Amino acid sequence: MRSPTRPAARALRSALVLAVTAGLAVAVPTAQAAPSETPTTTAVADAAGPGEDSLAQKPYMGWSSWSLQTTSYPGINPNGNYSYLTEANVNKQTDALAAKLKKYGYEYINIDAGWWRGWDWTPEFDAYGRQKADKARFPSGMKAVADRIHGKGLKAGIYLPVGLEKEGYGEGKLPIWNTDNCTTGDIVYSDLRTTNGWDSSYKIDFSKPCAQKYVDSQAQLIADWGYDFLKLDGVGPGSFKSGDNYDNRADVAAWQKAIKSTGRPIHLEISWSLDINYAKDWQATSNGWRVDTDVECYCNTLVSWENSVEDRWRDTPGWTRYAGPGGWNDLDSINVGSAAMSGLTKAERQSYMTLWAIAKSPLFSGDDLTQLDDYGLSLMTNRDVLEINQQPGKPAKPVSSVGDEQVWASANPDGSYTVALFNQGDSASPVTADWSALGFTGQASVRDVWNSENLGRHKDGITQALPAHGSRLFTVTPNGPALKTTAYEAESPDNVLSGSASVADCAECSGTKKIGNLYLGGTLQFTNVVVKQAGRYLINVAYTSGDPRSIGVSANGKAPVATAFPSTGGWGAADTISVPVTLKAGSNTVTFDSGTGYSPDIDKIDVPLR
Repeated sequence: MRSPTRPAARALRSALVLAVTAGLAVAVPTAQAAPSETPTTTAVADAAGPGEDSLAQKPYMGWSSWSLQTTSYPGINPNGNYSYLTEANVNKQTDALAAKLKKYGYEYINIDAGWWRGWDWTPEFDAYGRQKADKARFPSGMKAVADRIHGKGLKAGIYLPVGLEKEGYGEGKLPIWNTDNCTTGDIVYSDLRTTNGWDSSYKIDFSKPCAQKYVDSQAQLIADWGYDFLKLDGVGPGSFKSGDNYDNRADVAAWQKAIKSTGRPIHLEISWSLDINYAKDWQATSNGWRVDTDVECYCNTLVSWENSVEDRWRDTPGWTRYAGPGGWNDLDSINVGSAAMSGLTKAERQSYMTLWAIAKSPLFSGDDLTQLDDYGLSLMTNRDVLEINQQPGKPAKPVSSVGDEQVWASANPDGSYTVALFNQGDSASPVTADWSALGFTGQASVRDVWNSENLGRHKDGITQALPAHGSRLFTVTPNGPALKTTAYEAESPDNVLSGSASVADCAECSGTKKIGNLYLGGTLQFTNVVVKQAGRYLINVAYTSGDPRSIGVSANGKAPVATAFPSTGGWGAADTISVPVTLKAGSNTVTFDSGTGYSPDIDKIDVPLR
């Protein structure tokens, strides 16, 4: 979520999209491209802090207020923008979640931005420069709300922006709680430089000894109120900001330390559109990180497909390697529960829930839980789908992508695979999952997860006709042998490079080398790729890419077919995707052509043996 200035961020995002569409954005071409309820001191003994094993062993599940706060759907925000957030409405959603969803694993009730702000967004602070509940919104105070949530057997979440909010500065004269002589003026830079995604806070200078004390005081306050979850928002690098003023890694680390010092286990989630180049920092200091912009459309529904549900298929893959117990990739809220409010078709709602489940994103609804329709409730409570999200293992990632047709997959602990087929196009289309893209051949048993139906054995793969923006979700259990392949290294002296293409170092790549600088006409041609039988082959391409890119792929001089390659998570991070080519019996050439754009770097190809 983002505060009321966030429509400006949405406008910025739209402007960036238009610039890219118009060809105004220039990608980096080379392989080397960079990427006053006064607290007590009571604590829960021996509780672990963020990043430690007791928290976020699985993606969390629950509800958040922000989607309803942002919509102009009739009757939801009667007192103006963001006015939905009230104690009464939080209580209603708490009761609905406890009654309808708790038994399926949903447990968090997360109060988002505005709990300390009036209807006109004027904030309130206590005598120590900390956010204070707005009496009109939360007349009982934040502790009472958390107590009520706990009374339903649920967990309570709260929200804060990163930095010292300008209105909480108090001319630098406010004392810091639980210190002898620290003031708000002692914790920020003397030039009052600003930070966070909206520049609404002064940047805290953690070289000053009083700075950690302020974050400690905030953490102790929410711990004593009884909160189990904190969303820290506007964090950079990210939130559409970069540079020293917006580098909040020290803030997140300070929050991790402060939470641990309270003794209360509090899940720390950071937001939004975090910079993937600092993924290891987010891993080390938090329990989850938003990988993208807000999913809400800020319109008369909760979301729309174009703005910005569909972005996740492009933006999520690079983050896959960083998710696991202790910290997860946050794709934002799942607003699939109501046809009237979602702004989506049934097919889009199922695809939305499918991607979030297989990506092992936290599953938190932004819907009005009192108004779920039967279809929406069935999506949110399908136990087999929820099990995929919650079971051990890595998130799914794309294994093949041809035009608008995508196949995502992940290996399961029992030897089976979770396989999702997606049609990203605006019209119906068949989508095929080839078993060779999963690493085996022959027969496999297939189960339709959404429909709880066994589909029997399928040889070599499965093809399904999907509606526009539609999906299918399967569990695939191999009955055939592992796929055998022949490897061809990109840096082999037998290959032909042209234009800007050149050999580059790559520690994660096979042979520690790759071909980079594939841009503006640069090409890599593999020579003497030998197969015994003519036909269509799915070659497995190992590559690196710091962002989503495409490259033309062809065999034997045919016209190149532009093929999308997801981000691998960095230019030094290697991953694979399967690409179809038609080969003749005997010797072949396979060419990767950057054309007029900027392409991924290529490590090697693995060609199936037949």
